[in-house]
Amino acid sequence: MKQWQFETLDPAYGHVSEGPAWDGTGLFFTRIQHSRIMRYDPAANRVSVWRENTNCANGLTFDAQGRLYGCEGGATENTRRVVRYEPDGGYTVLADSFEGKRLNIPNDIVVDPQGHIWFTDPFYENAAGPWSADRTHKDLDHDSIYRLDPKSDGTYSIHRVTFDTTRPNGLLFSLDYKTLYVAQSGREKTEFRQLRAYPVKPDLSLGPCEILHDFGENRGIDGMRLDTEGNIIATAGWELGGPGPLIYVFSRSGEVLEKHPVPCTRPTNCAFGGDDLTTLYVTSIEGFLFRAKTERQGCPLYRGPS
Repeated sequence: MKQWQFETLDPAYGHVSEGPAWDGTGLFFTRIQHSRIMRYDPAANRVSVWRENTNCANGLTFDAQGRLYGCEGGATENTRRVVRYEPDGGYTVLADSFEGKRLNIPNDIVVDPQGHIWFTDPFYENAAGPWSADRTHKDLDHDSIYRLDPKSDGTYSIHRVTFDTTRPNGLLFSLDYKTLYVAQSGREKTEFRQLRAYPVKPDLSLGPCEILHDFGENRGIDGMRLDTEGNIIATAGWELGGPGPLIYVFSRSGEVLEKHPVPCTRPTNCAFGGDDLTTLYVTSIEGFLFRAKTERQGCPLYRGPS
């Protein structure tokens, strides 16, 4: 197996970079604590600020129309929400509460072919603004995954789809959209760190999960993407133990096919880009942006039904 060679495109800024999403010609990613969405232009080899005041935005994704969505963790305790960024520079809030209680800290997000928006809502201490250090600001008594269903008036209804997750993190659909892969990424010793596969039922509820990989006491998956063969490319591991900070390549059944070391302490997320979608971009806990040429081809964020 040939190890991937990572090139630094943006140096560490001292806080978390996240949310990489390829738009066809460049890469969007977030600087969470700066409340900025950045864009890397490969043609100019330049990183620039695309949007500011994003309320500690984390995960990003595109829909079939090329519209950008984000999980805003909350620069203040009242700005934790899922939004769509509009072409005029504005934004539309799609969800900020569940059953009358404020969301935790929205983290990662995907959109299916029918326009349903799925997102994780963990509460990680210090993941957003200073308010997030205090767990008394956690209104909900669970950390769950939600589905937003589009309504005829342009708004969305919210539905809770997991009842067994604690601090769910990265999200990913299988090639046929019949499986939702979830990074169960607990911090406490009593919480699991697992790659899970939930079957998606015809009514869009989720069946019982299958555990594809258990990371034990070490840091599990943060973010992940799919390649054209249906394999899962995931950021996981840390400097404190285990095999260290890595990009894993899992088969759809959870077999570890490859491991690629990353030159940081904790990789946070990844996305394929480039003209042929074989370049992997990686963000990190320190704020790096890396890229590496791979032998794998990524799937675009939106894929039509099989």
